[in-house]
Formats: sequence, C-alpha cells, structure tokens
Amino acid sequence: MNIKYPAILALFAQLISALIVFLSYFQFHFDLILAGILQGVLAAIIAKILKLRTWWLIINLVFVPLIIFSNNFHMPRWSFLVGFLVLLLVNWNSLKDRVPLYLTGDKTQDLLADILLRKGPVFSFIDLGSGLAGTLYYLSKKFPHSNFYGVETAPLVFLISWLRCLLRKNCKIKYKSIWKEDLSEYDVVYCFLSPVPMPEIWKKAQREMKQGSLLISNTFEIPSAKPSETIKLHDWRDSKIIIWKI
Repeated sequence: MNIKYPAILALFAQLISALIVFLSYFQFHFDLILAGILQGVLAAIIAKILKLRTWWLIINLVFVPLIIFSNNFHMPRWSFLVGFLVLLLVNWNSLKDRVPLYLTGDKTQDLLADILLRKGPVFSFIDLGSGLAGTLYYLSKKFPHSNFYGVETAPLVFLISWLRCLLRKNCKIKYKSIWKEDLSEYDVVYCFLSPVPMPEIWKKAQREMKQGSLLISNTFEIPSAKPSETIKLHDWRDSKIIIWKI
C-alpha cells in the first residue's frame, strides 16, 4: 500500500469491510440494507485507522449504502458510472497529490482583496490549484488593472473555470500542473491545497519567486517556514490566511 495514493487505501478499506460483512452474513443473516450500512461503517473505521483524511472517511461511509438505497428507486445502472466519472473528473488531484477541491469562502476573498491593496493597483497574481476560479473571478473584477492566473488539472473543474473566466480579459486559467508553473512571473502566489504538498511548495517558492513577492496559503502551514503574518478568520472552518514575504 502506498500512502501517496489514498484512493488505493480507500479501495482497500472497502474490500476488507465487504469481506468482513460477507463472512458475517452466514452467521447472522442480516438483510441487504443493514449489510450496506455495516459495510459503510466498517469501511470508514478502517479508513480512519489508515489515517486517511475526512473526505475519504465520508466517501467510504456512504458509498455502498447509497448504491443499495438508490436501487430501491430503480435508477439505471449507467447512472452510477456517470456519477463515478463526475466525481473522478472533479477530484482528479486527490488521487495522487492528495489535494481535494477546496473552495475559498467569501470572507477569505474579502481578506485577500485587502492584502492585495498593499501591492498597489498593478500586480500579477496566481492561484495554484484554482478550482472553480471563484477567487480569481472576484479579484479580477476588484482589481481590473492587474493580471490574474490560475492553474488546474482536474479536467471538469478546469473546463468550468476556463469558461467562467473566458470573458474576463485580466483572468486566464491554464490546464497545467502547479509543479510546472514558473512562479518568478508573479507578485503574489496563492494556494488552498492540503498539508501534504506545502513543504514542496515552499522549496519551489524559494527557488523561483522574486524578492518582495508574497506567498499566501489558505489555512495550511509550512512546518519549516515561519510566516511573516497570520490572520485568523474565525469562520466555521477555522480558516486562516498565512503570508510569507520572500
């Protein structure tokens, strides 16, 4: 098992829990709905033991029960394949890089706008893993004389964000890995990723970002780097904006 691929661990949890329920059936003879619920609970527990993150616990908990319940509504079998493909195309980055789709809240966007005022009316800004481009769209309207860029590799998410920013002249979405983007071109680099890639993000920032530029992370810290400033938002996610001045 490779911890770099949490989807494999999640699948492992599903298979082990299914085997346990299958073997238990011969002794207790519970019905299908109860078997599905039991399988989901066991899969979530195993995922917790394997130290998978919360979203994988939720997926493991509800995956099989949802299939069983939806069968009662006589949904076509192809709908499950479509649902799976949509989830895959949206959460593509979580399979390898362990970066799920996080959306920046309105309060955080307002705070980012206040921080960007320090850079003056003209600057370049990039969102690493720009998701649905809500942050870029908002900021590009707020600062019409500055340039905003996003990089995204989840196929469906990229398509939606690209279309969303298509008519914004100062906003561009690129289908590109965050690791292949040269950060030396930007005055501000923003990311809302996960704890996993942050150490490598810091190494990349030190190699590429120009002096005086800002690296801003939503919530996730860099253990080896003391930030220049940390601002807590006191929202339901207990978010904070962490700033490093290069």
